[in-house]
Amino acid sequence: MGGNFCLLHRAAIWGKMSFAWVELLMKILAISDEVIERLYSVRVRDTYPDVQLIVGCGDLPFHYLEFLLTVFNQPLFYVPGNHDPHYDPSHGHEVHGGVNLDGQVAMSKGLLLAGLGGCIQYHPGAPNQYTQWEMYERAYKLLPAIFLKKLRHKRPLDILITHSPPAGIHDDLDDPPHRGLKALNLVIQMTKPRYMLHGHTMFYKHNLKNHITRYVETQVVNVYPFRTMDIEG
Repeated sequence: MGGNFCLLHRAAIWGKMSFAWVELLMKILAISDEVIERLYSVRVRDTYPDVQLIVGCGDLPFHYLEFLLTVFNQPLFYVPGNHDPHYDPSHGHEVHGGVNLDGQVAMSKGLLLAGLGGCIQYHPGAPNQYTQWEMYERAYKLLPAIFLKKLRHKRPLDILITHSPPAGIHDDLDDPPHRGLKALNLVIQMTKPRYMLHGHTMFYKHNLKNHITRYVETQVVNVYPFRTMDIEG
């Protein structure tokens, strides 16, 4: 009886530990660049019932993001892509109910998030396009806010949200508009986020490249056109 009790007791403890571990995982829906019909459906919650956070990595219609925000009724953070207009709430250029995280840092559901939108400049004067040096300037403005938030909340940067990939990771050197931004490599090196989520570059070499690459201490994830992820809280 004593042996059986010990086994049952250990099983109960392991069950509680397993349950606690499951509870610590957060389901994230990350999207970019392309409207997916099976997501743009009133039944999307039946398919993904446990989504707790939505991340938009750019180049998506605002009505699409607003639909997902409404259906899931969960926080949505997004950055603009090179096909998005300048952020201008006075002219309706925003996702109603969502948070434009471009150049900002925020806490949500215990996760520390930061964002940098846009891509490499290929049409001077076009919205959300930057030279390498312009993006370095934007990165240097963002870094102090990240460091302060990390100190205040006593936790690492959990997710860096971008549209462009970093230079040399998931980018396409043969296609100038899809070359990565070197400033993003710097942000990763200095802030060491647990994850970086980006879009912009189509993941088409399925047999040759992985959509996840580890860089420094960061899992860099190409979410094009969408991914669901379980992230530890």
